[in-house]
Amino acid sequence: MAREMSCFKLLMVRLFVTALLLVMCVLPAAAQKKPRSKPAPKPADNLSKLREQFVSATNDYKSSLAKLQVIYEKNVKQADERLAVSRKLLNEGLISRNQVEENERALATEKDKLAETDRLMAAADTQVAEMLVEAKAAEELTKSLRGPKRRLITTTSMIRYQGTGAWALSDAWKVERFFSDAFKKPLPIAVFGQGSIHDRWRLDHRNAMDISLHPDGVEGQALMSFLQRNGIPFLAFREAIPGTATGPHIHIGRPSHRY
Repeated sequence: MAREMSCFKLLMVRLFVTALLLVMCVLPAAAQKKPRSKPAPKPADNLSKLREQFVSATNDYKSSLAKLQVIYEKNVKQADERLAVSRKLLNEGLISRNQVEENERALATEKDKLAETDRLMAAADTQVAEMLVEAKAAEELTKSLRGPKRRLITTTSMIRYQGTGAWALSDAWKVERFFSDAFKKPLPIAVFGQGSIHDRWRLDHRNAMDISLHPDGVEGQALMSFLQRNGIPFLAFREAIPGTATGPHIHIGRPSHRY
């Protein structure tokens, strides 16, 4: 099992290195103009291929785990049968209690191996699912940034308002007062400024705050309307995005850049 995990980690490192090489190669190629040469592949195409390679590699890894799963299931069955026989022999006085306990430990070990294999297969599925969700969100955000310079940009997973004026975290009292007056309760601030989750994700969140409101809810809609009326920039997330958002919330301030 340790060897399987080492191989998978090595595969992930190789894919990461491949991604870096693609970026390093594509950008210089795009800057050069060579006559009569085929155009360099678009970065988006390269990233799509890399994602396909990642999914393919993960599926190969799962196939290896599936083979181990069959072996461990067989071992569990055999260990269970040996334990049943040993208990019968113990009742007949033919073996000692120590031999039964040894078979019990052997069965527990085989069950642990099978459970760990099941966990690794589930983790592989989760990793692929999270990667696809993050890729989808990144593509939507990239398209919105490259599109027309609109103040309000809406996608299936997020809403972005670019704002019309300056924003500083010291202006948070204006937002808090609006919400308190409108709903007679404090603004549900989840993170004010830089938080531990942003440190872990290496996001510069020092001049922003996260509000625990769903953008499609009544309070979330009212808050976003207030922010737009006052030219305050925000990002509203409808779902969790690995590495970007832990769940639905409204980020008040400019987008946090990764450092």
